[in-house]
Amino acid sequence: MNFRIKKRSAVLAAVNLLCVAGAVVITAVGASAAKSQSYNNAAERWQNGDDKTDYAQISCFLPENSAFSSDSLGAVRSGVLSALQTVSIAPEEGKKLCPDAYSARLGSMQVKGDLTGQSEAELTAVGGDFFLIHDFRLLDGSFFSDDDVMQDGAVIDRSLAWELYGSCEISGMKLNINGTQFYISGVIETPQTKEEQKCAGELPRAYISYDAATVLCGGSGDFVNNLPDTGGLAGTSGDFSRITCYEILMPDPVKSYALSSVKELMESYSDDIEIIQNNGRFSTEKRVKAAKKLSMSGVRKTAVAFPFWENASRIVEFRLSVLYLFRRLLYIIPATTLIWLIIRGFRALKQNRDRLKQALIQIKNKFARKSAKRSTNEQKS
Repeated sequence: MNFRIKKRSAVLAAVNLLCVAGAVVITAVGASAAKSQSYNNAAERWQNGDDKTDYAQISCFLPENSAFSSDSLGAVRSGVLSALQTVSIAPEEGKKLCPDAYSARLGSMQVKGDLTGQSEAELTAVGGDFFLIHDFRLLDGSFFSDDDVMQDGAVIDRSLAWELYGSCEISGMKLNINGTQFYISGVIETPQTKEEQKCAGELPRAYISYDAATVLCGGSGDFVNNLPDTGGLAGTSGDFSRITCYEILMPDPVKSYALSSVKELMESYSDDIEIIQNNGRFSTEKRVKAAKKLSMSGVRKTAVAFPFWENASRIVEFRLSVLYLFRRLLYIIPATTLIWLIIRGFRALKQNRDRLKQALIQIKNKFARKSAKRSTNEQKS
């Protein structure tokens, strides 16, 4: 009988140990997966240890036919500052309060180097603080910015650099995109995580400014292979102004204040807009809550085409929802065992209450005798 009880206890202990170990492994795997999507941590990087003001990273994804464009940026930026002024937050002199970025897919283009190297590449027009929010690993050169006098720089990834010149150290070299001359401002690492590689596709990537995109639009009527339907994107003026992804780092003095403020400003531009808060999206609470609607996660109700970095983050969200839900299930056995042990402990305490009381009295008397003996010895000395 005792052997059976011991065997049952050993099995129960082993099962509990496995459940706890499994939960620890899932926690480590989940944390690693969330950390790998560092694009979502721009708010933390921007704060840089400053605990005075919490920041939120908000991303807005719009369809190609939305009314939002580079001409709308001024109104949105002014609206953000006005919203912050109502809660007594104003920009400090010489410091940017709300970095933001905007981008749009141009499509695939033929890219050539000075030598014989050439390749088809996926091109994206970017502006604002795009390279601040997206922490691409810079291998050579530097990022271009809106403040550059000449806007003919391009940032290309490692794959395209090797296709064109057989090296990554090629900043400053010439770059020909569909017959228009640019120079290579910097070379970045290709997507590294499995999720990013899956969503980025096989073509190498290049990033140019909106001014450069305008030059391409005005330079040729048929400059992009596989150009998406943009509803007159490359009009007669040649201006490129379409924005399909707008991102901003904004002070968040009250939880969700930044998110609600941006929603109020942006939702008028399109009925299909999708707005998310990046920081905190991989938290256990949000992922378990999302797991309750997991069957609907693959259903799309809008015409928004997400960029590869957002698609990669959504894959991680889905996986973490499943993992964290399973982790909660693993907690059931240890939690049930703990409750059972507590109940048994209370029952044992109740059954042996008199014995325990006697034992406590004996311990008390023992200490009293020792104390009395010590006092007697002190008086004699």
